[in-house]
Amino acid sequence: MIVLCKTCGTSYDVSGRHPPCCKICEDERQYVPASGQEWVEFDAVCASHTNTWEQHGRDLFSLRTVPGFGIDQRAFLVRTPQGNILWDCIATLDDATRTLIAALGGLKAIAISHPHYYTTMQDWADAFNAPIYLHADDREWVMRDSPWITFWDGDTVELMRDVRVIRLGGHFAGGCVLHWAKEDGAILSGDIVQVTPGARGVSFMWSYPNLLPLPAATVSAMVQRLNGVKFRQLYGAFKGRDIVENADQIVRRCGEKYISCLS
Repeated sequence: MIVLCKTCGTSYDVSGRHPPCCKICEDERQYVPASGQEWVEFDAVCASHTNTWEQHGRDLFSLRTVPGFGIDQRAFLVRTPQGNILWDCIATLDDATRTLIAALGGLKAIAISHPHYYTTMQDWADAFNAPIYLHADDREWVMRDSPWITFWDGDTVELMRDVRVIRLGGHFAGGCVLHWAKEDGAILSGDIVQVTPGARGVSFMWSYPNLLPLPAATVSAMVQRLNGVKFRQLYGAFKGRDIVENADQIVRRCGEKYISCLS
């Protein structure tokens, strides 16, 4: 039986008794609610929740679970001539989502920014026969094994022509963003680079719920890894957190501001 942590959406394969805790939420980058650890069955979530879709361009869609569940992040579907990519993952995989993705051509690959968004990636991979690309530095945070998981090392991996995943680190050692080199370029950042309210800035944190910052040297290294990467747009983890102009300049400026505040 597949059960999900109600706080973060991470899935566990259990027989009988639920796990005593969620390893993801016990880590200081996440949290266990004051009311304690709670679990829900995967099938129950898919029956009580659905996914809404938003189109951001001809070949870019986001999808998000309603009512909100877990961390409430969104996933993205990137359409390319070589096949579709799912960036980041959400827990709910309802029948409508299966039908819509199949109608759009299925999935060629799944890539995820960091462990908080692993959720039910194994079930998405099974449903669409799609390999999952995870950075090897975050291997310890995979709570369910799957033959679809591929761990990669280094600082970049190419998924399709014009689409690559770049390791920035920061929030997690293997924290990644997706770079889509189409037209003026776009970054899908999860919350490795967090778009702030108002969508005019970004920030970088080791723990968002516990308000624990990253060291200045780490943020400097993250920004430097994006030097030379062309991107006008940046799409964050949460609804409405989209920077549609001058995103590369905004990331550099906010990185400098972050570092100056720590100095």
